[in-house]
Amino acid sequence: MTHSQRSGLHPRPVFNQLPKYAAGKPPAPVEGLTQYKLSSNENPFGPVASVAQILAEFDTVHRYPDPLSTALRTALGEHLEVDPEDIVTGAGSLGALTQILTTFAGTHADGVQDEVIYAWRSFEAYPICVGLAGAKSVQVPNLPNGAHDLDAMAAAVTDQTRVILICTPNNPTGPAVTESQVRDFLAKVPSDVLVVIDEAYFEFCAASEIPEGQEPPVNGLDVYPDYPNVAILRTFSKAQGLAGLRVGYSITHPEVTAHLRVGATPFAVSALAEKAAVASLDHNDEVMERVEHLVAEREKVVVELQELGYWVPETRANFVWLPLGEHSAAFAALAEANALSVRAFAGEGVRVSIGEDEANARLLKIAAEFEERTTKPL
Repeated sequence: MTHSQRSGLHPRPVFNQLPKYAAGKPPAPVEGLTQYKLSSNENPFGPVASVAQILAEFDTVHRYPDPLSTALRTALGEHLEVDPEDIVTGAGSLGALTQILTTFAGTHADGVQDEVIYAWRSFEAYPICVGLAGAKSVQVPNLPNGAHDLDAMAAAVTDQTRVILICTPNNPTGPAVTESQVRDFLAKVPSDVLVVIDEAYFEFCAASEIPEGQEPPVNGLDVYPDYPNVAILRTFSKAQGLAGLRVGYSITHPEVTAHLRVGATPFAVSALAEKAAVASLDHNDEVMERVEHLVAEREKVVVELQELGYWVPETRANFVWLPLGEHSAAFAALAEANALSVRAFAGEGVRVSIGEDEANARLLKIAAEFEERTTKPL
């Protein structure tokens, strides 16, 4: 075939098999109503005042950032009581995850694909990231209550399994796993399989009141020291209100971190993002005050939804999940007509972020008007 006989540019075949990431859309304008975006799990209050000041005064955008984010890793090491050398930063926790998958999962020279196990439904970027890395997704259905089926995930492990993702709290359904569940799970997983605990919403777990007698959500840092094959993902996008700056990180043991540093995207975290993240850690009490307010609003929303007759899975994040099935699109349309944007997953449910107090009140008003209700699954 000559050069002139070729037609068009074509991506790798895997692109035809990947879902498209659907980011939360902004609300449509409605006359007389303030618009509220409840579709992306953002912190509606933004960063704390000290961070806002840094954003206003930053004046070195013409300089490259420190590729190792040394100041941020040092601050995180002190804040989390971990060795800064165990931390690798990335463009959000998604960027940090991509670095892990690029390093540990892909397609071998003989064409055999590594397998990555994760619950489904879970974070919708997972199948995209796994596919782009050249690995094969193994999706394990959630339990009827929206929680991970850890027994089924353990049973899905094969000789080709290289990475397992645990999303806790699970996005978009809300339930979190506990430390005892994680330890029981790890006892069933081979030590050469990397288990990634994705804790993007960890701060909302930490601020949650746990009923007496109920085990709290896992803190990955309590598990990680005991298992060389455990990695932790966290981000500054949610609790700290820095979603637009893209700064996250992984925590892994030295034998893992050494490989991640090779595969890490250079300059993934900008100098501005690093300064803002460090300032957020310096003013963590202020950050957590905002988180506690959002958690209180979340609990109020859950209780009132239940009183309206909805079944809502237990959530430890900054969102609620309404498993409305075929009625999901109708609920999203009603929200849009009332200047709210929510995240509908066709035929499954609607994820609604906890936003400003007025936005949450309007959500409940809409929920009261909506005729369909979700009942607890059998």
